[in-house]
Amino acid sequence: MTLRWEAFLDRVQERGEYETHEEAERAARVVLALLGAHLVGGERAELAARLPETMALILLNPLQAVEPLSPERFVRATAAWIEGAGEQTARWDVGAVLSVAADAAGEDLTRRILLQLPPGYDVLFGGHPKST
Repeated sequence: MTLRWEAFLDRVQERGEYETHEEAERAARVVLALLGAHLVGGERAELAARLPETMALILLNPLQAVEPLSPERFVRATAAWIEGAGEQTARWDVGAVLSVAADAAGEDLTRRILLQLPPGYDVLFGGHPKST
């Protein structure tokens, strides 16, 4: 089932403890664009089908990563794209967005997505370091 735009942003805002939908949306756009560059094939399309249309289009953007980023480099890349974000803030942003995406994807699709990514992404999809 596809998440509605408001429901998606509400969940990201809640998990990321953002004050506004704008902050949640900015994090979601950056994280999903970076994730989309790492996914291919059916898993990418399946995840897009479960996200709000705007986020699905960002995920499906035709940009492809030259090489897969390690989880640490993914967080650093996120920090570079979000104004004022440091590595700790970016890790929080990534956890908020990817945990909501994982909820939308369901367990089976999330497992298949993780198989496409370098080891260690399971922690990023699981939420925040604070909760572990």
